[in-house]
Amino acid sequence: MKSTAYGWHFLELASQVSDMKNDHYRQLLAISTIIELLVDKGILSQEEIKEKALQMEAELDRQLLL
Repeated sequence: MKSTAYGWHFLELASQVSDMKNDHYRQLLAISTIIELLVDKGILSQEEIKEKALQMEAELDRQLLL
C-alpha cells in the first residue's frame, strides 16, 4: 500500500514540475519578446540591456553575501 501512495505522490510531483517548466518557458518567451520589441523600436539598445542585467546581478550577489 505504501508504494502505491508513494507512486501517486511521485506522479503528482512530476506533473507539478512539468507545469512549472511550461510556465517558465512561457514567461521566458514573453520577456524575450518584450526585449526584442524594445530594441527593434529603438527604445533600448542591447548594450543598455546587458549593462542593466550586469548591475542587477551584481546587486543580487551583494545582497546574498550580506
